[in-house]
Amino acid sequence: MGFADQRFNVNLSILFTELPLLERPAAAAAAGFTAVELWWPWIDTPTPERSELDALKRAIEDAGVQLTGLNFYAGELPGPDRGALSIPGEESERFRANIDVAADFAGSLGATALNALYGNRVDGVDPAEQDALALENLVLAARAADRIGAILLIEALNKPESPLYPLVSAPAAVGIVDKVNNATGLGNARFLMDLYHLSMNGEDLPAVIEEYASVTGHVQIADNPGRGAPGTGTLPLDDLLGRLKKAGYDGWVGLEYKPGDRPSAETFDWLSR
Repeated sequence: MGFADQRFNVNLSILFTELPLLERPAAAAAAGFTAVELWWPWIDTPTPERSELDALKRAIEDAGVQLTGLNFYAGELPGPDRGALSIPGEESERFRANIDVAADFAGSLGATALNALYGNRVDGVDPAEQDALALENLVLAARAADRIGAILLIEALNKPESPLYPLVSAPAAVGIVDKVNNATGLGNARFLMDLYHLSMNGEDLPAVIEEYASVTGHVQIADNPGRGAPGTGTLPLDDLLGRLKKAGYDGWVGLEYKPGDRPSAETFDWLSR
């Protein structure tokens, strides 16, 4: 039980980026995938023009792939920003402006998950103030997700690459999941278990799987070191995914790895193994 038993989708914000955005869904379909996920594609605006939203929607529909998940606006990804919802002022306002736009777009394509990155700590701002703002905005996001029949994902990142991001362990992220569910009563906030980020934090991955598989709403993978395809590092991803399956997780596994110096379409040879 491992790779052969999983449902894999492709994150089009890190794979196939050698192609224009509107060509990536068809490229994923040509590589044999039936589902894709995305970070918020318009890093400079939380509210793109309707024509841009419609063009991406058509590209996904024409490719015949399912959009399974979408990030809310999170600033510049990849880049120094790691979320907006806990940053007072303009960034949190941009997040709020994005909530219904992102939910409506995701819902129009049948997506079942929306991911809200928590946001970096900001110099001169009390962390307690940021946490209170984050909970307010996550409650709004959870309600928007519930409106389209989706779950809200809370993700732990890794401290070496995101030193100002406060959720850098599985317990920290799951603690926020619990706070959101307690505040809304909806029960639709779930943990996004990214095995690459957790491994970068030095966590005991089998123990994390055993303890948190039941509250996990989505899984993402990349090998470590290097954040490349499975087999380019030392993570026993086949075994870890098998453990997740045995623990009861049967959802999508997002491929969120860097293709390296090869075209993305050439990085899926590990699947045939």
